[in-house]
Amino acid sequence: MSDEDKFSLEEGTILIRFARDNIEFFLKNNRKIPIPDQIKEKFVDKYGAFVTLNEYNVSGIQLRGCIGYIEPTYSLYDVIHRVSISSAIEDPRFPSVSIEEMDNIVIELSILTPPKLIKVNNPKDYLNKVVIGRDGLIAERGMRRGLLLPQVPIDHDRNWDVETFLSHTCSKAWLDSNAWREESTKIYSFQAILFEEEKPRGEVVRKYLK
Repeated sequence: MSDEDKFSLEEGTILIRFARDNIEFFLKNNRKIPIPDQIKEKFVDKYGAFVTLNEYNVSGIQLRGCIGYIEPTYSLYDVIHRVSISSAIEDPRFPSVSIEEMDNIVIELSILTPPKLIKVNNPKDYLNKVVIGRDGLIAERGMRRGLLLPQVPIDHDRNWDVETFLSHTCSKAWLDSNAWREESTKIYSFQAILFEEEKPRGEVVRKYLK
């Protein structure tokens, strides 16, 4: 069974609801919800995952927070329990989300496949090996590491090509935007199984990028 087939829409819905309940409970009570036993039993396998919060307002849809773990270090239920709160209050780019804002926020969940090093003989080969709408990217050099999810080149009316995607990923790692052209920079790819609410507290759907 491929990673794409491992999560049903029903399971995605359970996880999104769990993330929202956890965030809203924390914002009201300053503590996380206890993890239900059925979620612990069902989502015990280890995965990297990100929770993204997008706010609907008069200016359109705007990113409000996004935090996650790249590597499959923790059980999926544990990752979502941790990063759903972090996305709401610990993303350094934004002030903490308020409970009132949650009425206008759509939650998106990205469950990641393990990152794989993209092996190339020439950095220009990345342009043919990376597929927009399929791949997320990680740029790494020394202690610096940055990640962009597969949906980033497409969401919020972006229309990035592969070179732009590589450049922004390097910038996310606090590297020069052209660092992907240098042999000392490692580029990894991964894929994501995506679920999101159609509207705040609305029906959960499987999100396809291509």
